[in-house]
Amino acid sequence: MNIPMSVLLSFFYYFYFSNVGVYVIFMPKVLSTINYTASEIGIIFSAAPLVRFLLPFLFMRGIRLNQNIFYFALILILLASSSFYFTINSFYMLLLSNIFLGIGLSLVLPYIEVISLDIIGKERYGKIRLFGSLGFILIALVLVKFLSSPQIAINFLVTVCFIMVAISFIITKKATTKEQSNQQEDINDIDILKDWRLWLSFVMMQMSFGSFYNFFTIYETDHGISLDMTIYLWSFGVIIEMFMLFFQGRLMQKNLLFILEITTMSAVLRWFLVFAFPQNLPILFFAQSLHAVSFALYHTASVGYLFGLYKHKSLAQQLYYGVGYGFGGLSGAMIAGYIYEYYPKYLFLSSSLIALIALYLLKEWHSRSTLRGES
Repeated sequence: MNIPMSVLLSFFYYFYFSNVGVYVIFMPKVLSTINYTASEIGIIFSAAPLVRFLLPFLFMRGIRLNQNIFYFALILILLASSSFYFTINSFYMLLLSNIFLGIGLSLVLPYIEVISLDIIGKERYGKIRLFGSLGFILIALVLVKFLSSPQIAINFLVTVCFIMVAISFIITKKATTKEQSNQQEDINDIDILKDWRLWLSFVMMQMSFGSFYNFFTIYETDHGISLDMTIYLWSFGVIIEMFMLFFQGRLMQKNLLFILEITTMSAVLRWFLVFAFPQNLPILFFAQSLHAVSFALYHTASVGYLFGLYKHKSLAQQLYYGVGYGFGGLSGAMIAGYIYEYYPKYLFLSSSLIALIALYLLKEWHSRSTLRGES
C-alpha cells in the first residue's frame, strides 16, 4: 500500500506528541501519587532536557545524524519506554530510563524534521505539524478518563512509542536523506559566547516553562481544580496553539525580533496570572489562551529568526532545541521542583520573573543588533 508521505508525517507528529502528552501531563502526577517528592519529580523530568542539551555539541564535533544512528534511536525508545514497567518504583532506575528515552526522542525528531521540510516544504510544514497538537489534545482527553493507576499511564506511553517507532521506520524507508548528509558541511558561523544575550534569552524563556510543563497539573489540582478541568485547560491551550500555527504565516513576514519581544512579554503576563489567580477558571482559560503567543508564535519566530541570522542553519536549529529547550528545560524543571517543594505558593511568580529576565536580555540584544544594522 502506497501511503502518501504527507499522511505518514502527519501520523508521526500525531503519535510523537501523543507521547509527549502522556509524558508531560500525566507522568508527573503518577509519580506524585506513588510518593515521589516534588524535587525528585523535577530531577527525573530534567533528564530528557539534559540529553537534548548535550547532543548538539556532539554533532558540532563531527558526529552525523545518519540512518544508522536513527535506527539505534528507535530501538532505544522501545527499550527505554518498556523499562518503565520495571523502574517506576525506583528513583535511580527511573531516572536512567528517562535519560535513555530522552536520547532516543532527541535524535528521532530532528531527523524526521529534515525529511519533513525537504519533502513537504516550509509552506505546508505548519499544517502537517498541527497533527502533533491534535495528538497531544486527544491523548489528554482520553487518558484522563482511564487513569486509575500508574500501570495504565505506562501502557499508553509504551503503546504510542511503539506506533511512533513503526511509522518512523516506514518514513525513512520511503524518504531520501541526501539533505542530512550535506547539512554538516556548512561553515559554522555560530558564536554562542559572542551572541550570549540572545541565547541566554532563549534559555530563560524555556526555563520559565519549567513550572508549567512539570507541575501545572499538580499545582492546579492542589488548588482544588479537578483533574478533568485541568486537562481541559491543557487542551484549550493546545487548541489555541493550533489556530496560531495555522494562521501565523503573515506574521512571519514582519520584524521577528519585535515579535519575539511581544511573545516573551505575553509569557510574563501568563505566568503572573496563574500565580495570582490559581482557582479562577475564566482567568486561567485566558492565561492558557496566551499559549498561542508565548509558545506557538514565539517558537516559530525563534526558528525563523535563527534561520535568517546564521549561515549554518541546521546547526542553529539543533542548538536552539539543545540550548533553549534542553538546558532551559533542564534547569527549569529542577528549579520548579525545589520551589514547589519549599515555596509552592510562588511557583508561577518565579516563572514570571524568569520570563521578565528573558525579555530584558532580548531587548538588549535587539538594541545592540540594531546599532550593528542586523535587525
